Order: sequence, then structure tokens, then C-alpha cells
Amino acid sequence: MISESSSFVKGVVLGGAFCMLVTLLGHIKVGHGTKAHHHEHHHIQAPNKEDVLNLSEGERMELSKSIRVYCIILVKPKDLGHWAAVKETWSKHCDKVEFYSSENVKVFESVALNTNDMWVMMRKAYKITYERYKDEFSWFFLAYPTTFAIIENLKYFLLKKDPSQPFYIGHTVKSGDLEYVDGEGGIVLSIESLRRFSRVLEDTDKCPEQGGMIWKLAEDKQLAICLKYTGVFAENAEDSEGKDVFNTKSVGALIKEAMSTHPQQVVDGCCSDMAITFSGLAPNHMHVMMYGVYRLRPYGHTYNDALVFLPPPGSDND
Repeated sequence: MISESSSFVKGVVLGGAFCMLVTLLGHIKVGHGTKAHHHEHHHIQAPNKEDVLNLSEGERMELSKSIRVYCIILVKPKDLGHWAAVKETWSKHCDKVEFYSSENVKVFESVALNTNDMWVMMRKAYKITYERYKDEFSWFFLAYPTTFAIIENLKYFLLKKDPSQPFYIGHTVKSGDLEYVDGEGGIVLSIESLRRFSRVLEDTDKCPEQGGMIWKLAEDKQLAICLKYTGVFAENAEDSEGKDVFNTKSVGALIKEAMSTHPQQVVDGCCSDMAITFSGLAPNHMHVMMYGVYRLRPYGHTYNDALVFLPPPGSDND
């Protein structure tokens, strides 16, 4: 969302400071055989404020209603504390969220996948998602239980993106010849990317469930290899100033780094005002982040957001 001041990032930084206080208290190479064809890496940026202001009020309203995000959270029984925190905090802002678990857990509702292998879990979760929701949602966000996401900023980032195009977005990492989206920062697939992935799942040579070299890789790398065969490549997501918006570290860790490298500009050196995710958060840190992002507001300050993303019907989000 767009604001006249940096109140949002101040809230996030305050949340990060609280996270730090709570904390104080308490490559592999992939051969050329995996390449579908040559691809020049792209950096996909969020729209500028002017891009939105140039739209009519009717167009803005239509856009804000049309962008709907389905959230996939991969969990295991050992993640119960994080599971509960995600359920109680940011996931309420998804248009629909479902937890996909390695096994059935009585205390929480989930889709049981009956496997402990993260790659198999990811494959099954995406397959089920496509079969059930291909006609209902255009954007699909996958996250781990230690990730904190600001869904409104994700929707803003996707504002002028076409879901009928094969978008595969997040924080990209290069490993040998392979570029992939790091799962720690969250993974976004358009409906077209998910459609192509669901199709390649049936090809055991290009996208095997187990066996062969691919079995030895982390699930986010395996996903990238399968997607490359379909012409879907990892794209790095940035704000209009070129700063990453999907973060694979917590706010506290990013602030510490900025204090060392940019002591005179800690906020600017830390994070984007339009940050979408932070990772590596403890459950209590997620609740602190909710306070900093959604609840803390300076009295008398007026916001001038060009778009308002309304919460899902029946949601009890902040």
C-alpha cells in the first residue's frame, strides 16, 4: 500500500526492534540437460504510485477486488507453535488459506499429505490446489510456517501482472546453472505457472517424485528444475527502487545487518517499504510483527492509499 510517509516501515522496524528484544530475552551444480531453453533473468518490480493514481476510481476498485490470493502453508507436527501463530496472525489476510501437513494433526485442521518429504509434500500440495481451485484463484502463495507475509503488499505487487502469463516470483538465488526462488522467502505462482507445473508432474523423466539426481536437491530447487521444462523461470521481485520485497531473513536480522553496513541509514538500508515477506520468525515474533504492521498507528496521521484491499468475507483479520 502507498502512504504519504514511512509510517508502515516505521511500524515494521518497531516490530523488528521488539523481535530483537524478545530474542535477547528469552551449491550444487545442475547440468545443462535441465535447461528448457535460454532465459535472461528478469527483475520484476512493483508499480509506482503514479501508475495507480493514473487509474480511475472505478478501475482501482475493480483491481482491488479482482486480485485474490490462495495461501498454501506447508507444516509438520514439530511446527505446532509456528502453525498456531500463522493461523492467528497474517494468514487471516489471505483470501483463502489452507495448511498442508505431513500427517493428520487433531488439534488443527489441515490437508494431510501422509509424507515427511518436503518435495513430495510440495508436489502434492500444488497438485491438490490446482485440482480444487484452478477456477477460483489466479495467484498462489506458498510459505513455510516460519514465514511472515503482508498479503496486501503482495496484492499491490501483483496489481498490474497478468496471471495468464507464467509468473514464478520471489527471492531468487543462483546455484550453479540454476536460478530458483528460495522457499524461505515464499513462492508465488500464477495460475498459468501452476497449470504448467501440474502438467509436468505427470512426466517422471522431467519431474520425478523420487530417484535420480533431483531427489537429492532441496524442494525449492527441485521445483525450479521442473518449472524450467515448462518455460517458467525464477523472477526476482523488487520494489520500484530495486529493493527486494521477499526476504529470507527476519526484520531483526536485517536491522542488525543494516546497523553494521549502513549505520547512518538503518531504515533505508534494512528493508523495502513494500516488503512482502520476512522469514525465520519465532511464534511470539509473529505476534509482535502483527502489532507493528497492522495495529500501531500514530494518532492524527492520515493515510492516502490509492487502493484498499478489503479483507475476505467473514474474515476476522486485523
